[in-house]
Amino acid sequence: MAGTAGSIDDRPGYGQGREALLEAAVHLVATSGLRNLTYRAVATRAGVTHGLVRHHFGSRDSLIAEALQYALRRSVETSSLDVGEGQLSDFASTLADMVATEPELQAFQFELVLESRRNPELRPHVEALYEHYRSATRQGLLRLGIEDENIADLAFAALDGLAFAQTAFGDRERTVAGVMALQKLLNAVASEQETKKILSK
Repeated sequence: MAGTAGSIDDRPGYGQGREALLEAAVHLVATSGLRNLTYRAVATRAGVTHGLVRHHFGSRDSLIAEALQYALRRSVETSSLDVGEGQLSDFASTLADMVATEPELQAFQFELVLESRRNPELRPHVEALYEHYRSATRQGLLRLGIEDENIADLAFAALDGLAFAQTAFGDRERTVAGVMALQKLLNAVASEQETKKILSK
Protein backbone atom coordinates (compact mmCIF):
# COMPACT_ATOMS: atom_id res chain seq x y z
CA MET A 1 0.00 0.00 0.00
CA ALA A 2 1.33 3.45 -0.91
CA GLY A 3 2.36 5.68 1.95
CA THR A 4 1.18 9.19 2.63
CA ALA A 5 2.86 12.21 1.00
CA GLY A 6 6.40 12.50 2.20
CA SER A 7 6.56 8.96 3.58
CA ILE A 8 9.36 6.56 2.74
CA ASP A 9 7.08 4.69 0.29
CA ASP A 10 6.50 7.85 -1.76
CA ARG A 11 10.04 9.17 -1.86
CA PRO A 12 11.72 9.11 -5.28
CA GLY A 13 14.37 6.43 -5.72
CA TYR A 14 18.03 7.22 -6.14
CA GLY A 15 18.58 8.99 -9.46
CA GLN A 16 14.90 9.94 -9.69
CA GLY A 17 15.04 12.66 -7.06
CA ARG A 18 16.25 15.45 -9.33
CA GLU A 19 13.64 14.79 -12.00
CA ALA A 20 10.90 14.52 -9.39
CA LEU A 21 11.89 17.94 -8.05
CA LEU A 22 11.88 19.45 -11.54
CA GLU A 23 8.46 17.96 -12.22
CA ALA A 24 7.25 19.39 -8.93
CA ALA A 25 8.61 22.84 -9.80
CA VAL A 26 6.90 22.78 -13.20
CA HIS A 27 3.60 21.74 -11.62
CA LEU A 28 3.73 24.44 -8.94
CA VAL A 29 4.51 27.28 -11.33
CA ALA A 30 1.93 26.06 -13.85
CA THR A 31 -0.85 25.78 -11.28
CA SER A 32 0.02 28.41 -8.66
CA GLY A 33 2.40 30.89 -10.29
CA LEU A 34 6.08 31.59 -9.76
CA ARG A 35 5.56 33.39 -6.43
CA ASN A 36 4.47 30.11 -4.85
CA LEU A 37 7.62 28.29 -5.93
CA THR A 38 9.45 27.65 -2.66
CA TYR A 39 11.82 24.91 -1.51
CA ARG A 40 9.18 23.71 0.94
CA ALA A 41 6.39 23.60 -1.67
CA VAL A 42 8.59 21.74 -4.16
CA ALA A 43 9.69 19.29 -1.48
CA THR A 44 6.12 18.65 -0.35
CA ARG A 45 4.99 18.04 -3.91
CA ALA A 46 7.91 15.66 -4.57
CA GLY A 47 7.59 13.91 -1.22
CA VAL A 48 11.06 14.78 0.06
CA THR A 49 12.61 17.12 2.64
CA HIS A 50 13.16 20.72 1.58
CA GLY A 51 16.86 20.37 2.34
CA LEU A 52 17.13 18.00 -0.62
CA VAL A 53 15.90 20.74 -2.96
CA ARG A 54 18.69 23.05 -1.80
CA HIS A 55 21.17 20.17 -2.07
CA HIS A 56 20.28 19.51 -5.72
CA PHE A 57 19.96 23.09 -6.96
CA GLY A 58 21.68 25.42 -4.51
CA SER A 59 19.37 28.36 -5.19
CA ARG A 60 15.85 29.11 -6.33
CA ASP A 61 17.21 30.75 -9.50
CA SER A 62 19.13 27.58 -10.33
CA LEU A 63 15.99 25.51 -9.79
CA ILE A 64 14.04 27.77 -12.15
CA ALA A 65 16.76 27.67 -14.81
CA GLU A 66 17.01 23.88 -14.68
CA ALA A 67 13.24 23.49 -14.67
CA LEU A 68 13.15 25.58 -17.86
CA GLN A 69 15.74 23.30 -19.46
CA TYR A 70 13.75 20.28 -18.34
CA ALA A 71 10.55 21.68 -19.88
CA LEU A 72 12.42 22.57 -23.05
CA ARG A 73 13.81 19.04 -23.48
CA ARG A 74 10.40 17.49 -22.91
CA SER A 75 8.71 19.88 -25.35
CA VAL A 76 11.27 19.67 -28.18
CA GLU A 77 11.32 15.87 -28.00
CA THR A 78 7.60 15.72 -28.80
CA SER A 79 7.05 18.84 -30.91
CA SER A 80 8.01 17.52 -34.40
CA LEU A 81 10.00 20.69 -35.07
CA ASP A 82 12.86 18.55 -36.35
CA VAL A 83 11.37 15.96 -38.69
CA GLY A 84 14.69 14.64 -39.98
CA GLU A 85 14.15 13.35 -43.51
CA GLY A 86 10.37 13.69 -43.25
CA GLN A 87 7.97 15.91 -45.16
CA LEU A 88 6.37 19.28 -44.48
CA SER A 89 3.17 17.44 -43.56
CA ASP A 90 5.12 16.06 -40.57
CA PHE A 91 6.33 19.47 -39.37
CA ALA A 92 4.81 20.32 -35.96
CA SER A 93 2.19 17.63 -36.56
CA THR A 94 2.26 16.56 -32.89
CA LEU A 95 1.89 20.06 -31.42
CA ALA A 96 -1.78 19.72 -30.45
CA ASP A 97 -1.21 16.32 -28.84
CA MET A 98 1.86 17.59 -26.99
CA VAL A 99 -0.07 20.48 -25.46
CA ALA A 100 -3.06 18.28 -24.65
CA THR A 101 -0.89 15.61 -23.03
CA GLU A 102 1.35 17.92 -20.99
CA PRO A 103 -0.40 21.28 -20.58
CA GLU A 104 1.54 22.03 -17.39
CA LEU A 105 4.83 22.09 -19.31
CA GLN A 106 3.41 24.73 -21.62
CA ALA A 107 1.76 26.73 -18.83
CA PHE A 108 5.03 26.70 -16.88
CA GLN A 109 6.95 28.18 -19.80
CA PHE A 110 4.34 30.83 -20.56
CA GLU A 111 4.18 31.79 -16.86
CA LEU A 112 7.94 32.40 -16.88
CA VAL A 113 7.77 34.35 -20.15
CA LEU A 114 5.27 36.76 -18.59
CA GLU A 115 7.15 36.88 -15.28
CA SER A 116 10.36 37.82 -17.13
CA ARG A 117 8.74 41.18 -17.98
CA ARG A 118 8.66 41.95 -14.26
CA ASN A 119 11.82 40.10 -13.25
CA PRO A 120 14.86 41.00 -15.40
CA GLU A 121 16.87 38.16 -13.84
CA LEU A 122 14.62 35.68 -15.62
CA ARG A 123 15.00 37.39 -19.01
CA PRO A 124 18.24 35.62 -20.10
CA HIS A 125 16.75 32.20 -19.29
CA VAL A 126 13.56 32.92 -21.20
CA GLU A 127 15.44 34.41 -24.16
CA ALA A 128 17.65 31.30 -24.28
CA LEU A 129 14.53 29.11 -24.19
CA TYR A 130 12.94 30.94 -27.11
CA GLU A 131 16.16 31.03 -29.10
CA HIS A 132 16.42 27.26 -28.73
CA TYR A 133 12.88 26.85 -30.08
CA ARG A 134 13.57 29.25 -32.97
CA SER A 135 16.80 27.40 -33.77
CA ALA A 136 15.02 24.03 -33.74
CA THR A 137 12.37 25.45 -36.08
CA ARG A 138 15.00 26.88 -38.44
CA GLN A 139 16.91 23.59 -38.54
CA GLY A 140 13.76 21.57 -39.09
CA LEU A 141 12.59 23.75 -41.97
CA LEU A 142 16.07 23.91 -43.47
CA ARG A 143 16.04 20.13 -43.75
CA LEU A 144 12.70 20.45 -45.53
CA GLY A 145 14.09 22.93 -48.07
CA ILE A 146 13.10 26.26 -46.51
CA GLU A 147 16.23 28.36 -46.07
CA ASP A 148 14.74 31.73 -45.11
CA GLU A 149 15.27 32.22 -41.37
CA ASN A 150 12.65 34.98 -41.26
CA ILE A 151 10.06 32.52 -42.56
CA ALA A 152 11.19 30.00 -39.96
CA ASP A 153 10.92 32.59 -37.17
CA LEU A 154 7.43 33.48 -38.40
CA ALA A 155 6.50 29.79 -38.39
CA PHE A 156 7.72 29.47 -34.80
CA ALA A 157 5.72 32.55 -33.77
CA ALA A 158 2.60 30.96 -35.26
CA LEU A 159 3.23 27.68 -33.43
CA ASP A 160 3.92 29.52 -30.18
CA GLY A 161 0.64 31.38 -30.52
CA LEU A 162 -1.28 28.17 -31.23
CA ALA A 163 0.32 26.46 -28.21
CA PHE A 164 -0.51 29.45 -25.99
CA ALA A 165 -4.14 29.52 -27.13
CA GLN A 166 -4.59 25.78 -26.58
CA THR A 167 -2.94 25.99 -23.16
CA ALA A 168 -5.27 28.83 -22.18
CA PHE A 169 -8.53 27.64 -23.77
CA GLY A 170 -8.07 23.92 -24.44
CA ASP A 171 -9.18 24.03 -28.08
CA ARG A 172 -7.15 21.19 -29.58
CA GLU A 173 -8.99 21.20 -32.93
CA ARG A 174 -8.12 24.84 -33.54
CA THR A 175 -4.45 23.99 -33.04
CA VAL A 176 -4.69 21.07 -35.49
CA ALA A 177 -6.34 23.32 -38.08
CA GLY A 178 -3.75 26.04 -37.51
CA VAL A 179 -0.82 23.65 -37.96
CA MET A 180 -2.34 22.32 -41.19
CA ALA A 181 -2.78 25.86 -42.51
CA LEU A 182 0.82 26.68 -41.60
CA GLN A 183 2.02 23.54 -43.37
CA LYS A 184 0.20 24.65 -46.54
CA LEU A 185 1.84 28.07 -46.40
CA LEU A 186 5.27 26.53 -45.84
CA ASN A 187 4.69 24.13 -48.71
CA ALA A 188 3.98 27.10 -50.98
CA VAL A 189 7.20 28.77 -49.80
CA ALA A 190 9.20 25.59 -50.44
CA SER A 191 7.71 25.27 -53.94
CA GLU A 192 8.54 28.88 -54.74
CA GLN A 193 12.13 28.41 -53.57
CA GLU A 194 12.50 25.26 -55.65
CA THR A 195 11.14 27.04 -58.74
CA LYS A 196 13.62 29.89 -58.26
CA LYS A 197 16.49 27.41 -58.01
CA ILE A 198 15.44 25.68 -61.23
CA LEU A 199 15.09 28.97 -63.11
CA SER A 200 18.45 30.24 -61.90
CA LYS A 201 20.30 27.25 -63.39
